[in-house]
Amino acid sequence: MNSRTDSGRLTGILASLPAEHRERLMRLAHEVDHPGSIRLFEEGEEADRFWIIRTGTVALDVQIPGRGPAVVETIGPGGLLGWSWLCPPHQWHLGAETRSPVSAWQFDAPAVRELCATHPALGLALVTLVAETIGHRLRATRTRLLDLYGPQAGRPTP
Repeated sequence: MNSRTDSGRLTGILASLPAEHRERLMRLAHEVDHPGSIRLFEEGEEADRFWIIRTGTVALDVQIPGRGPAVVETIGPGGLLGWSWLCPPHQWHLGAETRSPVSAWQFDAPAVRELCATHPALGLALVTLVAETIGHRLRATRTRLLDLYGPQAGRPTP
């Protein structure tokens, strides 16, 4: 299994991993395909897997009481879908829905956590990349919530 896009170049999180670590991680990958408009996971469910998107897009959303889901970010090719698998209690913090047909590499979270424990340098590299993803997602969520609830031009502030 290779870690390249259909055009043959490395993208996203895979491009950020040293070749040795990337090869070890990709030995655990399974290719999956999902049609558009399906829910992959919901907030609070067990986070026992994650994906690296090859083609297509997935929307991450947060449930807003009385309003339903609000999309906070859309992930495309090369992007990491899911980080909750790494942090106890291993429950999704957001929901996810495919926006188009998606091809991805799917990883079994317990197997990857074991790989990280066995190969600490790989674990550190992967944790660093996941931490960067978490920071990006937190900023995106904050921005989206400010868009929804923050002061609007022409609207009086309380």
